[in-house]
Amino acid sequence: MKTIKRSAGRSATAAAAYRVGERIECQREGRVHDYTRKQGIKETFIVAPENAPSWAQDRSKLWNEVEASETRRNSVTAREWELALPSEISAEDRSQITRQFAEELVSRYGVAVDVAIHAPHREGDQMNHHAHVLTSTRKLEPEGFTAKTRVLDSAKTGGVEIEQMRGLWAELQNKALERVGEVERVDNRSLEKLRWSAVINSLPRSWTATRS
Repeated sequence: MKTIKRSAGRSATAAAAYRVGERIECQREGRVHDYTRKQGIKETFIVAPENAPSWAQDRSKLWNEVEASETRRNSVTAREWELALPSEISAEDRSQITRQFAEELVSRYGVAVDVAIHAPHREGDQMNHHAHVLTSTRKLEPEGFTAKTRVLDSAKTGGVEIEQMRGLWAELQNKALERVGEVERVDNRSLEKLRWSAVINSLPRSWTATRS
């Protein structure tokens, strides 16, 4: 999970336009972000809370409202969740599990979610199907954007939330792999945790039992 920060010279409007391959005019910046020539974008869609204003499905309006709701020069205007998609499942299944993940973000945090599913880059790993999931950092309610989602900002809770979402994503992928008869499974733990797990599992049981 990454953040889109004004202090780094970035905007939510530019980030959205680039990921979905569209043209968005940023009212705050007075700039046009045009990425309509971008290739490799397989599908895009927006998921918003049920009680969100109708303009939430208008991508340009949505991200301009995000920018307007943030008044500080160092504001974090959006978050991006990068998802690796299994090449072993169909495009329809990849779309389905990505949508389920987006819907969980909406349910859990009350944010607006903009999704772009990308094909592998021509010159890279041809199994690298992936999705960019861009979210607001504020809740979207009938009156517009309201409170910040501080649970993801806090040092105490942010890491826990991200780990839980990583676990959900692994679960969604594994269920999809199981449905198509694949035996391989995804593990949501970091490489560091996997290495430590391998070390612990390699130790004699009597040694680990006395230190548990």
